[in-house]
Amino acid sequence: MIAIVTGSGRGLGAATALKLAQGGADIVINDLNAENAESVAQSVRDLGRKALISTHDVSDYKKANELVMEAKNTFGRIDVLVNNAGITRDAMLHKLSEEKWDEVIRVNLKGPFNMGQACAKVMMEQKYGKIVNLASVAWLGNIGQTNYSASKAGVVGMTRTWAQELARYNINVNAIAPGLIDSALTQAIPADVKEKFIGRIPLKRIGAAEDIANLVAFLVSEQSSYITGQCIQIDGGLTCGIAGT
Repeated sequence: MIAIVTGSGRGLGAATALKLAQGGADIVINDLNAENAESVAQSVRDLGRKALISTHDVSDYKKANELVMEAKNTFGRIDVLVNNAGITRDAMLHKLSEEKWDEVIRVNLKGPFNMGQACAKVMMEQKYGKIVNLASVAWLGNIGQTNYSASKAGVVGMTRTWAQELARYNINVNAIAPGLIDSALTQAIPADVKEKFIGRIPLKRIGAAEDIANLVAFLVSEQSSYITGQCIQIDGGLTCGIAGT
């Protein structure tokens, strides 16, 4: 199995890359931070798998296509794409600048489109592929995240559309919508704010990066061959019930 994981120099992406490597995949580690990418790549190699480092900006159409072609030329095929790269630039609507809007839409929505289109062409020729797009429970709406919520809602819409278009080529496309997960972003949240948020989660705890990685591993395995076009919430129960939606 050959897998491309965008934004895999740290956090959820790194955990996903290592989980897939543990399952026998060779990995394309993509991250703008070359040092972080090299660190994860070395961990992949330590597991006995091959790793290709990419610092391509996936939000750039040309660079994304270059990345996919480099991966195809190196490994001969692409079996899995995990669109994980994303950013936040939060602000209330009346304070949200055009620059912050454009930046988040470019990275979080155009990036997955760029990579999805390029990889789909390879997968269509193979008559096989698995695409997993990282959304967020914020796609349901979240205060201070007009740009982020819009980008993630767009990711869910793309996922459902791609699933219909690509099914005839034996390509499964699904999305994962994480809730509050332990990461560099959530570690920066003030403790009192974080505790209030945790209080809204039925399981009363923050999720781990490995929780996301485990779900990705399932969705790209043959055990999930009849699942496509779905957005799976992984949030400790945050969005179940009227109070959570």
